[in-house]
Amino acid sequence: MHTVTAVAHRGDPYRFRENTLSSLRAALDRGADAVEIDVRVTRDGVPVLLHDDTLERLWGDGRALAELTAGEVRDLTGGGVPALATALMAPQEWASQAAERAPGAPLPRVLIDLPGAGPAAVRRIVGVVRDAGAADRVYYCGAASSMLAVRAADPAAEIALTWTTYAPPRPALLAAVRPRWLNYRHGLVDRALTERVHDAGLLLGVWTPDTARCMRRLVASGVDAITTNRVGTLRGLLERGAPVTVGSS
Repeated sequence: MHTVTAVAHRGDPYRFRENTLSSLRAALDRGADAVEIDVRVTRDGVPVLLHDDTLERLWGDGRALAELTAGEVRDLTGGGVPALATALMAPQEWASQAAERAPGAPLPRVLIDLPGAGPAAVRRIVGVVRDAGAADRVYYCGAASSMLAVRAADPAAEIALTWTTYAPPRPALLAAVRPRWLNYRHGLVDRALTERVHDAGLLLGVWTPDTARCMRRLVASGVDAITTNRVGTLRGLLERGAPVTVGSS
């Protein structure tokens, strides 16, 4: 039976501020199989959860994260921007508590998006994942340059190469990155693209559909993972069998 992985985009951002521990917890409570987080590095080299290159949109401070130390970020946000090390441990603790009610339940996976990360930042991030003992449940997504850096830092890493055009990645790039997944914007995805990706021996992830109609279309197209801001809606569709639809989203 075809299984679709439900990935919570930055947690549960319509209910809690994105990339916070509260958002991650809420997403897991709503049935996410994995949580997607964005990771950047502070001036003093600490990986933290933040999508933008500044604190302006979420925290009202226009300074760039790269100009601030981890301590300054903590003070400016009241501790709201978690360190990656903390975020990696929190879902494990929550899942362990849930396992008391559901023995054998797998630990949630963590998809780390690396917006604009260069080789030095990637090495820091991969090192934190390794030190946390989380390498077996973490996978990475991002542009080709960042994924090449991940592959150099960890030859065994699981990678979802983000791709933004219908034309396929060049064979040389695929050989260098060695992704397990291709990660497409949902509007590009149809049955033909899904079949092409699967014929290449890869899994197909999509981002970020937020309507039930679009989710049903993507399930019908045979995708392997859906990253969404509304993971509760997706989980409900999947549990009900996600009646298939065709046509545009």
